[in-house]
Amino acid sequence: MAKKQFKAESKKLMDLMINSIYTNKEIFLRELISNASDAIDKLYYNSLTDDKISVNKKDFKIEIKIDEDKKTLTISDNGIGMNKDDLENNLGTIAKSGSLAFKEENEHKKDIDIIGQFGVGFYSAFMVADKIEVITKAYGEKEAYSWISSGIDGYEIKEASKDSYGTDIILSIKESTEEYDYSEFLHDHKIESLVKKYSDYITYPIMMNVSKRELKKGSDSEYEEKTSLETINDMVPLWKRNKSKIKESDYNTFYSDKFFDYEAPLHVIHSKAEGLVSYNSLLFIPSHPAYDFYTKSYEKGLQLYSNGVLIMEKCGELLPDYYNFVKGVVDSEDLSLNISREMLQQDRTLKTIAKSIETKITKELTDMLRDNREKYESFFNTFGANIKFGIYDQFGINKDKLKDLLLFTSSKTKKLITLREYIENNKTCKGIYYCCGENVDKVDNLPIVENYKDKDIEVLYCTDYVDEFVLQTLMSYEDKKFTNIAASESDLSTDEEKEQLNKHNESAKEMFDLMKESIPGVNEVRFTNKLKKHPVCLSSKGNVTIEMEKVINAMPTDEEINAEKILEINENHKIVKKLENLYKKDKEELKNYSKILYAQARLIEGLPIDNPTEITNLICEELSK
Repeated sequence: MAKKQFKAESKKLMDLMINSIYTNKEIFLRELISNASDAIDKLYYNSLTDDKISVNKKDFKIEIKIDEDKKTLTISDNGIGMNKDDLENNLGTIAKSGSLAFKEENEHKKDIDIIGQFGVGFYSAFMVADKIEVITKAYGEKEAYSWISSGIDGYEIKEASKDSYGTDIILSIKESTEEYDYSEFLHDHKIESLVKKYSDYITYPIMMNVSKRELKKGSDSEYEEKTSLETINDMVPLWKRNKSKIKESDYNTFYSDKFFDYEAPLHVIHSKAEGLVSYNSLLFIPSHPAYDFYTKSYEKGLQLYSNGVLIMEKCGELLPDYYNFVKGVVDSEDLSLNISREMLQQDRTLKTIAKSIETKITKELTDMLRDNREKYESFFNTFGANIKFGIYDQFGINKDKLKDLLLFTSSKTKKLITLREYIENNKTCKGIYYCCGENVDKVDNLPIVENYKDKDIEVLYCTDYVDEFVLQTLMSYEDKKFTNIAASESDLSTDEEKEQLNKHNESAKEMFDLMKESIPGVNEVRFTNKLKKHPVCLSSKGNVTIEMEKVINAMPTDEEINAEKILEINENHKIVKKLENLYKKDKEELKNYSKILYAQARLIEGLPIDNPTEITNLICEELSK
């Protein structure tokens, strides 16, 4: 019989598919198993409406056979099978999908579950096989047929011999090359691992002869290889099971096996969505970051399934960056099995699912914060930086979604509180006050904080490098503006106190100008009434704060910024009289004092001293007088 030729466009599609659509050779097994599952689905569905079809659902199965000697891999099913016309129509034209047509014809009917689209997926087998033979017999017919092809050159269809209905797909595996070891597809452990990875939740048993090493009878040291026909897939995925019948240990085991984590997850989110887009999801919030979480190699994403068949190992489009720590699976029958990563990025269904998942995660975290504070604080201590990143990223587009998930340490309790709790605790305050530093103890000991604690005003301690960027992005919360108490405009004085301080500063203007000459890093020197016991502090004015300067200058870039610094001197401290006396009697000595006070203020703020040798010498000189 003369070989039939594929149409020109079919040849182009095959070439495009092999080289572009499927970047991963092992995907072929997923495609063939999905097609086998479809064939069984069709037969079972037809049996529900046709009395002439007599089948038992318990008898359905997919079987995989490996023949290392012949270098063949066979995938068999006892589904509906194909006649000669079906072979011509479904396999003679690439991307002609029998399953798709069947689904469209029966779209108005329930209980139809077609996961694959016989066509493009079938031809993915040519990535690993140099010859494919399909032997099939349609249910209820006497004749069997074979379809044989070695690829783009064409195919032939002829009569064949087959005892039972269904389809056998026999792949002649390619010879291995320096670039790729095709022989791995002739090893049962490799095939079993691929089934577990891609097709573990196909609803029919996938069976294969599995080799196992067992002790010989009567021996305690000699082993022998034994093979047995086993079901190698789970069939019913955990995410499709009734939540009321799933134990915590079931979730933990699934998480550990699927995501290779030695610790149980902190939180599990198991949900089912129905509507315009339907999907099942099983998400996990880890109890700790992944080992590579803070590296460039870390890749966010959820495992994406189409009705139990893995489409993508890590679908990043399903998670916003600030929830990149979440692990889990999403399974939707509304997604096409044959879809590339590029197509997924534009898929409306996927975008709808992603938005729904984001909303679900946010709600779960909100509920956790309300109902299980200890658990939420554990989460926030681990992944709080992600929430903060989500607020200031993309110019704050997501800040309203995430602001109520923030926690900061309170100056009063030294415990974490929310912004809403701050408002409730300080109803008479005009704003929300905060102060930044390396850790809680250092912030708590800053001179500027003392005044606020003395007046019983709660201050939020910001100890993450991103905190100030977050609060500047938010700007306010419930109409109360965020105020950095280290900023020059932060002032709790009465109008009378401000007037008195202004007069004192005005009278010392010439002395301050002289002091500035010896400390060029300062934009201004002035007296302050913000301090209680401490002699000096640094404040800043403008958009760049001292804490921002520290953060940005610590980054591994050439960029360097300087905040506009103000050296503030406690007007009630005895050092004031010393300075005023030096201004009158020894202006050079005043300059030395200015350098020492500025260095002191920088040390308090955690800033480096540019000239430590000079400063230590000056201190020793003053001590020796």
